[in-house]
Amino acid sequence: MTIFKLSNIPTSTRIIIAMILGLLIGSFSVTLYSTVNHLADAFVMLLQMTALPYISLSLMVGIGGLSASKAKSALKSSVILVILLIVLMLCFILMAPLSFPNWQTAEFYSANTIKVSQEFNIIELFIPSNPFNAFANAVIPSVVFFSVFIGVGLMPIKNKRQTLAVLSNLKQSVSNISHLVMRFAPIGVFCIGWRAAATLDSSQLDGLMIYVASAFVLTLLLSFLVFPALLATVTPFGYRAILKASREAMVTAFATGSFFVVIPIIVEKTKQLIASQYPDTDNADKVSDVIVPISYSLPVGGKLLSLLFVLFAAWFSGAYISFEDYVKLVVMGIPQLFGTSTLAMQNLLEIFNVSHSMFDFFLVSENLVVGRLSALLSVTFACCLPILVATSMAKAFTLKKKALFKYLVIIPALSAFAFVSLKFGFSSISYQYEGYAKFIERDFLMESVNSKHVDSAAKNSETVKPFIGVLTRIKQRGFIRVGYFRDDLPYSFHNNKGKLVGFDIEIMNQLAIDLNVDIEFVRIFRNQAKTLLSSGYLDITTGVPVIPDNMTKFTLTMPYSAQSLAIIVKDKRRAEFTKWDNILQRDDLTLGIPESFYYEKAIARTFTHGKAWEISTPRLFFKPEFAHIDAMLFGAAASSAWTLLNPSYTVVVPKPELAPLFMAFPINKNDHGFELFMRNWITMKQQSKTIDKLFNYWIKGDTSLAKQKQ
Repeated sequence: MTIFKLSNIPTSTRIIIAMILGLLIGSFSVTLYSTVNHLADAFVMLLQMTALPYISLSLMVGIGGLSASKAKSALKSSVILVILLIVLMLCFILMAPLSFPNWQTAEFYSANTIKVSQEFNIIELFIPSNPFNAFANAVIPSVVFFSVFIGVGLMPIKNKRQTLAVLSNLKQSVSNISHLVMRFAPIGVFCIGWRAAATLDSSQLDGLMIYVASAFVLTLLLSFLVFPALLATVTPFGYRAILKASREAMVTAFATGSFFVVIPIIVEKTKQLIASQYPDTDNADKVSDVIVPISYSLPVGGKLLSLLFVLFAAWFSGAYISFEDYVKLVVMGIPQLFGTSTLAMQNLLEIFNVSHSMFDFFLVSENLVVGRLSALLSVTFACCLPILVATSMAKAFTLKKKALFKYLVIIPALSAFAFVSLKFGFSSISYQYEGYAKFIERDFLMESVNSKHVDSAAKNSETVKPFIGVLTRIKQRGFIRVGYFRDDLPYSFHNNKGKLVGFDIEIMNQLAIDLNVDIEFVRIFRNQAKTLLSSGYLDITTGVPVIPDNMTKFTLTMPYSAQSLAIIVKDKRRAEFTKWDNILQRDDLTLGIPESFYYEKAIARTFTHGKAWEISTPRLFFKPEFAHIDAMLFGAAASSAWTLLNPSYTVVVPKPELAPLFMAFPINKNDHGFELFMRNWITMKQQSKTIDKLFNYWIKGDTSLAKQKQ
């Protein structure tokens, strides 16, 4: 009679069971979340504790123990094999967009449209002027570069055995710690699964299921079919042996979302597999020590999924993708991935001139599931590469004809079936554009006062009255009268219930609360504002850009917000408006500029070639009779709102980014008491983060703030 023992269950199986249990329990219970969260963090940190030292020591020992001739041979075969595997991956990644459906899409509402990408410096990334700083800040490419050079420096030293023995013992001690930590992997993964399920917001997947599903199918094809089948066809290793050597690391990497933490596991498992097949080949067992750590810094494996996201972002934003764009993505995109995918993504999005608002969705997808798929795919790549290099060094490549014919049928058939199924599944989904609804259905975030609004100013309201201070007038009247401008998204607009809302409208409500009065909103034209403020009919209006034309008309409060300049243009023409130099040199362009942003002297001085037309409202730009206007120059925040209402248009912030325009509230030119009050009041609201919260809600579109209110 066989007695069942928990220790008889493979570690990878226990990890899978623990992850499933964690997801199930976390879906139904949030109790003990704090404890579970700390345990999950502790497990990941324990894995990270050994990974960086192991990478460095493995490279030093592995390269330092090689002879110059062996190192040269291994380097040559490694480079060729890495290029071949990258080309194989790219074939699948570049075919994936064929499954994307024909949906009407638009960029989500976000002020991150104006985000400037971080400068990518490959020299600083790889060459550590201070190696200790690279270790302290986990700059992996610099650590790898430094460790490789230490290994190269050890190669010609004659009496290096003692040094290598010490380094090897240190590496083994780190490996022992890693194995000790992995004994607690089921507990750690259980906590990670619990935490993921407890914090998952299904609405975060809205609009991203296309990318997630495509990444999922690609990962399954490459990790469980293409790469193992390739090795089983050209090396002595069998399909099952390859998966068995990688499964523990794959499960752990998927559970933790990190390839970095399982590098020691990959090295040990692949070394065992290689040693079992090539026991008599010199240095074959050292291949994993060198190849696997280096692969972490290379643009291979799961990092290449970032290219798929760029293609998804371009499709989702309505950008036209030509063959030249694919070439540009490969040539310019792959070098960016020597760093982290997060750092590279902001630069990659610029290849297709895609708004940086899509960067938010990259982060969401990475944190939810794609980061885990990326880690799993990186494990597969890192397991296959040293096996191929070791086979090359042993001169043991052999073509198994039976396996070749089998996989030549299976792989194309399954791949075609997978992509066709995706296309059919996506096309069958009842998709409806929701950008307009998400924008128009919002209500106030904070407390509001009794208010009413009128569609036009009262008769004789422009008659000059004896001057009374605004604060005194508001107190006597019992309410503050605010002028708001038509078509002033997202600062003032009517929501789906007909209620007047918006960024400026809610700020005015907060002002009325502090003044302990009600509020009356009056819709006005911009050319009425100066007279209605001077007459005393209006106390204040909603915001305008701080430009000389407005400064001469009004006394403006201190700035409360800012807008960067942007261009609104048809999706397919976005590539024409990425650089200011190109825009300003064209004679055939006509730009529309809403009157609130029309700074006459600056426009005349700047637009010397093309035409710049002043338009009374942004709404005109989207009407057929104004089709002769090629693009509209406007604030980035307002532009994003208008593209949600008109999803066939997009927002472009040309480079170099210009200094933002500040926004301020116009008041009467002669009321210095009210000006001082507003200066102190705005400062107070900025310090209390009230304006920041309202900005995040109305401008960035962060609806989670409304959920917290509930």
